Amino acid sequence: MTLFNKIISNELNIAIAQISHTVKLLQEGASIPFISRYRKEATGGLDEVQIEKIAKKHEELTEIEKRKTSILSTIEEQGALTPELKKRIENTWELNTLEDIYLPYKPKRRTRAEIARNKGLEPLAHFILLQQNGDYSSKVAAYLSDEVATEQDALDGAQDIIAEQINENETVRNITRQQFDRQGLIESKVIKGKEEEGEKYRDYFDFSEPLKRITSYRLLAIRRAEAEKIVRVSITPNYEDDLIDKTKRYLIKGHGRNTEIIEKAIEDSYKRLLKPAIETEFANSSKETADDESIEVFKENLKQLLLAPPLGQKRVLGIDPGFRTGCKVVCLDAQGNLLHNENIFPHPPHNKKPEAASKLRKMVEAYKIEAIAIGNGTASRETEYFVTHQQFDRELQVFVVSEQGASIYSASKIAREEFPEYDVTVRGAVSIARRLIDPLAELVKIDPKSIGVGQYQHDVDQTKLKKALDQTVINCVNTVGVDVNTASTYLLTYISGLGPQLAQNIVDYRTENGPFSSRKELLKVPRMGAKTYEQAAGFLRIREGENPLDNTAVHPESYHIVEKMAKDMKCTVPELIAQKELQSRVDIQQYITDQVGLPTLKDIMSELKKPGRDPRKAIKVFQFDQNIRTIEDLKEGMILPGIVGNITNFGAFVDLGIKENGLIHLSEMANEFVSDPTQYVSIHQQIYVKVLSVDLERKRIQLSLKNIEQNKL
Repeated sequence: MTLFNKIISNELNIAIAQISHTVKLLQEGASIPFISRYRKEATGGLDEVQIEKIAKKHEELTEIEKRKTSILSTIEEQGALTPELKKRIENTWELNTLEDIYLPYKPKRRTRAEIARNKGLEPLAHFILLQQNGDYSSKVAAYLSDEVATEQDALDGAQDIIAEQINENETVRNITRQQFDRQGLIESKVIKGKEEEGEKYRDYFDFSEPLKRITSYRLLAIRRAEAEKIVRVSITPNYEDDLIDKTKRYLIKGHGRNTEIIEKAIEDSYKRLLKPAIETEFANSSKETADDESIEVFKENLKQLLLAPPLGQKRVLGIDPGFRTGCKVVCLDAQGNLLHNENIFPHPPHNKKPEAASKLRKMVEAYKIEAIAIGNGTASRETEYFVTHQQFDRELQVFVVSEQGASIYSASKIAREEFPEYDVTVRGAVSIARRLIDPLAELVKIDPKSIGVGQYQHDVDQTKLKKALDQTVINCVNTVGVDVNTASTYLLTYISGLGPQLAQNIVDYRTENGPFSSRKELLKVPRMGAKTYEQAAGFLRIREGENPLDNTAVHPESYHIVEKMAKDMKCTVPELIAQKELQSRVDIQQYITDQVGLPTLKDIMSELKKPGRDPRKAIKVFQFDQNIRTIEDLKEGMILPGIVGNITNFGAFVDLGIKENGLIHLSEMANEFVSDPTQYVSIHQQIYVKVLSVDLERKRIQLSLKNIEQNKL
């Protein structure tokens, strides 16, 4: 494993000692959030992203190691494993090179070359490859038989063997690979008769672009069109004749009849074997790169969405708006528990506005509502206008909340377990209201792919996507931490070290014994061992518990440090937490030991300054332009408020309060080249945008951020 650490160190440019300690912690079962937060001395302060990369690379090397073991075993069974070959395989860590080395020994199906070998033509192929002059006809005649009737049959069989050997030649494969890499073109052509069915892929009906330059979103779109049988896709190196000539110059050493056969074998090998193999290799690698880029965008968007500002524990009235079916209204207490639900019908075709207004006022008063959350789907703007023009008995904040994925939640097993006696409409409205109180706690219940912040999420490798998004959710939940006395089973599942069973055990224990009074009490939960407690405790908060440190991110293993600080300051721990002046007098250098360094001590002091404070930003009320209700209301040059709803590699989509979202292309984000849109915008960010163009026919809106002041929001 020391070799693995060296390879990872070289690739990621991270010191070997940091890699070694991180890998050891991962192998001991430590989670990524725990390592990044509580083992900074061991890792040298590596963050979650770096630790994820180390874990991923270590996993890749482990898989290559398994592949090498399998290859060595297969070659050894053939009696072909020489010491030199074994050493070369053992020293190879690049998968393509490893497979190239193995290719001549790989068990083959019934290929044309294999058929020719079975006819005894391999020595003839070797003779031709020597490219020597001699009695040619008599040499070929020696191979004629019942199975090889003519001289041409013998030469054709030998040519098949030579073509396969050329395909298995490492240098030839690398020459071909280099040409694909430097000059590969990806092309797509519409399948005849599919023009109307594939109208949305019109841009790719006759498309060609260097593979090295194609963007991930275009490649994924092309591959989706290919999967739907709208287009045919190929990857071909420019100047194929030059590539074949390069191969000929490498393999051909003279002139004559043998040379002619080898030339034909080279051309046949390229078209029939080499090109399809290398094309597939580049198709897979380019798709993998596009997948990785798309997944990174999805991860960052999901992170921003999950860490969106919460309203906090307030009594909220949630509205899932609608026209024909009316608006479903729910009232929740500060913990998100459902108190009441009913329908109102303020919009066409019912138009029961006075009745709806009266019901709203009564609910606000009866359930002491402090804020209102309105879903951003059908009838959202009309409902927002209706609500904001009512007179209530108190000041109320009104928020428009994304309802993306709410219908998925409302029909899920989780929702049925939470609200078995209510239908999907009530559950959906509750989800909308809870997203305002705590978006993280609510959104973790929904498959991230259903939240609507991805880019071609159904086209990327689903296993890699799920793994990446699950880790993102885990990182976000542990960044914020959870109140162990109010968190749902599902939210607790994502806490470092816990899983579904332990999360359920915590909730069951809480139900049976009442709220936890200290983190130590967690050790009484069935199956909560010391190792799991170590992983989880720092991320679980207990408000108003026996020890004020239980409501901070200070790990219980470090409580003795805070207690020593308080003793040295001649005060209690609560006094140290409460008084900034006492904290300012603490000299953390005095508390450095072999086990505890400055990173941990700085984190402790940071927590003492803001005990129990949510790391997420404060929520802000936002209002769309009241004059914009449909796309027809938009005019070029307008400057409008909007909310960033989704970010892709080519730009960001902005909700303007109408059905259609507008697009800020990368080229319109700044007066400079932009490669990463996340450097300029984030999910749920409130911004002003300029309308560049409106295509009513295609329902497309082009927006710009250039030279727009943002300080009004």
